[in-house]
Amino acid sequence: MATMKIDEFSQLVNNVGPKLPCRERRTSLTTIGRVTRVQGRLKAGEMAVPLLTKKIVKKRVKKFKRPQSDRKISVKPSWRRPKGIDSRVRRKFKGCTLMPNIGYGSDKKTRHFLPNGFKKFVVHNVSELELLMMHNRTYCAEIAHNVSTKKRKAIVERAAQLDVVVTNKLARLRSQEDE
Repeated sequence: MATMKIDEFSQLVNNVGPKLPCRERRTSLTTIGRVTRVQGRLKAGEMAVPLLTKKIVKKRVKKFKRPQSDRKISVKPSWRRPKGIDSRVRRKFKGCTLMPNIGYGSDKKTRHFLPNGFKKFVVHNVSELELLMMHNRTYCAEIAHNVSTKKRKAIVERAAQLDVVVTNKLARLRSQEDE
């Protein structure tokens, strides 16, 4: 999945995205999953609803594997373009491994979106989470893998206050049972 750096995100924040037509902004009642949005505002205690309404369609879900990676251990499965003069894959023979082309690209409007309707933004501390305050319907936070448990708790609590969705909020948080 594609992730963004802080400076890329701040550039995106400064360039305001396309505005919705009036009738789409004034929807009286919309239900997505379990969250109900009334008059464009969230009720107290509910998480943000994704702004994306278009269905996400992936043209190809399977990964492109390197030719003959299943036959030789030295050839890893990560894709490399074949350059041999006799290569059947490069010459696009029928029944051979498919090569990645420009036509396999995703729709521009739904590119980099997760199945939950948000784009991912990697967060390392609470101050980086503040960037998502105004964009909580487009971006969701993902806590970086090297963040400590203490900071994770602080990030999850602050995200709940800002109505920001956190994809891995339960990671490394164990409840202690008293016996």
